[in-house]
Amino acid sequence: MIRKIAIIVISTIALTFSSHATSDTDLIINKNKPSEIKECFENFNRGTFALNEGLDKAIFKPIASVYRKLPSPVKSGFSNSLDNLSNLITIPNNFLQGDFGKGVENTGRFVINSTLGILGLIDVAQHLGFSEYEKEDYGQTLAKHGVGPGCYVVLPVLGPSTARDTLGLTVNFFGGDAWYNVTVRN
Repeated sequence: MIRKIAIIVISTIALTFSSHATSDTDLIINKNKPSEIKECFENFNRGTFALNEGLDKAIFKPIASVYRKLPSPVKSGFSNSLDNLSNLITIPNNFLQGDFGKGVENTGRFVINSTLGILGLIDVAQHLGFSEYEKEDYGQTLAKHGVGPGCYVVLPVLGPSTARDTLGLTVNFFGGDAWYNVTVRN
C-alpha cells in the first residue's frame, strides 16, 4: 500500500514539473484553444470520468437525495463542522503562503468554533465578527511558490484537477484531513 502511494506521489511530482504550461494564467489564456492544453492522461481521464458517472448514479445521487431531506439545522451543523475541520489544512497553508494575519485569524476561528461552537457545529466565530475564511490547500501553496499546474487529470470521486493540485490533495489526505478534498470543492 505504501509503495503504491509513493509511486503515485513521485509520478505526480514528476508530471507537475514536466508540464509545458507554466502557470494558471497560461491555462486560462489557452482554454479557448483546447489543442494547446496539455492532457497527458486522456485515456485514463476518460475511464475515470466514466467511473465517476457510474458512482454518481449508484451512490452519490441517492445519498444526496437523503441529505436534502434532513432538517436545515442538521445540514447547517454538519456543514459548519466540516468547514471548521478544514481549517486544519487552511491554517498551515496560510502560514506557508506568507499570510500570517489570515493564519492567526483562522487559528482563532478554529479554537472558538471547536470549543464554544461544540466542535464546529455552530459558527460562533462568525457571530463574534470574524470574517469568513477562504479555504487554502497545499496545491494553492505550491502555485504561490511558482509550481506550474502540470497536466490535466480526472481523479476518481474528486473529479477534474491538475498534477500539482493532485499532489496537494495527497498531502491534504495524508496530513489528516481526508474530508477536506471533498469540502474544498463546494
